Amino acid sequence: MRALARLRHLERVTRPVDPETAAALHTRWEQLPEHVRTPGQTLGQHGVGCEGTHGVFPRCNLACTPCYHSRDANRVRVDGRHTVEQVDAQMRLLRRLRGPRAHAQLIGGEVSLLPPDDHAEALLGMAAQGRQPMSMTHGDIDYDYLEALVLDSAGQSRLGRVSFAGHFDMLMFGRRGIERPPDEASLNPYRQRFTAMFALLRREHGVRSFLAHNMTVTPANIDQIADVIRDCREYGFGMFSFQPAAFIGDERRWHEDYRDASGDEVWAQIEAGAGTRLPFRALQVGDERCNRTTWGFYVGPDYFPVLDDENPADLRTRDRFFRYLGGVSFSGTPLPALLVKLTRVLARHPSVAVEFVRWIARLARRVGVARLLRHRRIRPVTFVMHSFMDAADVAPAWEAMQRGQTSTEPRIAATQQRLAACSYAMAHPETGELVPACVQHSVLDPGENIALRRLLPMPALRRDSLAPGRIG
Repeated sequence: MRALARLRHLERVTRPVDPETAAALHTRWEQLPEHVRTPGQTLGQHGVGCEGTHGVFPRCNLACTPCYHSRDANRVRVDGRHTVEQVDAQMRLLRRLRGPRAHAQLIGGEVSLLPPDDHAEALLGMAAQGRQPMSMTHGDIDYDYLEALVLDSAGQSRLGRVSFAGHFDMLMFGRRGIERPPDEASLNPYRQRFTAMFALLRREHGVRSFLAHNMTVTPANIDQIADVIRDCREYGFGMFSFQPAAFIGDERRWHEDYRDASGDEVWAQIEAGAGTRLPFRALQVGDERCNRTTWGFYVGPDYFPVLDDENPADLRTRDRFFRYLGGVSFSGTPLPALLVKLTRVLARHPSVAVEFVRWIARLARRVGVARLLRHRRIRPVTFVMHSFMDAADVAPAWEAMQRGQTSTEPRIAATQQRLAACSYAMAHPETGELVPACVQHSVLDPGENIALRRLLPMPALRRDSLAPGRIG
């Protein structure tokens, strides 16, 4: 009986598509509004979307303009136990409602304000619920903190791999060594220092990492995007993500007319930095007005997208991928199990192998054999643009959606469409609901942070103990 049970378990874990994953994808697709059910839509065909935490550590020790946090965020004490408990509850709800696999961000204020042990416990708790966690930081951290995060009290590795997103832009004030950056180029040594710490972590402790670069975009720095990409493409970032600023969060930090820069203009600057057209319709994530994404790789200084949305052969490859491999969890699955899963797919659908070879051949022709031989290295890099919505639009749109109403005002109706297609969810265990991130920050954060300020008040300081410090 034990042998039979083991065989059944082996069959299940090597099944190409886990039944829970298949059910979660089906539900996700059915929940999507009709306008985003496109052939290239990844939601419901390959993933359920991204997830993020909220109310777990809202405080930050840098000042950003703009800042998506409400004005009470920095009046909430960072408490590691609170963080671990809330993260666990939120991840359990996400696991129940969105299935066994997803990417989730440990996000709030500044993650490195958490004690390293609590930070590690939160990440392990996220992984226990099938989430692949990414810690969100402003990047002004030290190597000692990273070591304390990945090593246990005995000096043994407790995290074999970490993912961090470092946010760097000239709109952030209070960074050590450069309190007020004059431009984006002045931050490049700090960007490089950030990635170098993780390279050292790999050399000294064998801990692998994935690093993303986040940057808020306003009219003040939009014309510097291309140089940031060109200057930093070899630092070790696996993703460059750009967020056009929105009127959301603390209104005291709104200093520009952010809508003077359109999404098309931002994307054009990203393409200029990449040195090529970045096709974003081959694979879509939610609503195109919210997200544009191009997956690809560098060979030397040249960037190549993996799919061209103007090439019918590439679109055929995409369609067959979704049909036969869409439900396969590539990331987070141990390599031996993944190889067995793929072998089972190929055994039933040999045409997948033929399609794969044709796709690789097309890529090789685009790159060129001479370039491949000259550089002998491929560096995967993803380009992303996330466009958030203004709180003044989100609040009435969400209020109407809660009543089951569709707005007749075009701008609010468009906001409702985007919220319905949102790819980035946050969990509320107290109600059993998931909400879009724009709703969390525009509608729910202000009241949530007021309550957290009462629950986790900042320690009182005597007047004679006050001294000038960093912006927070």
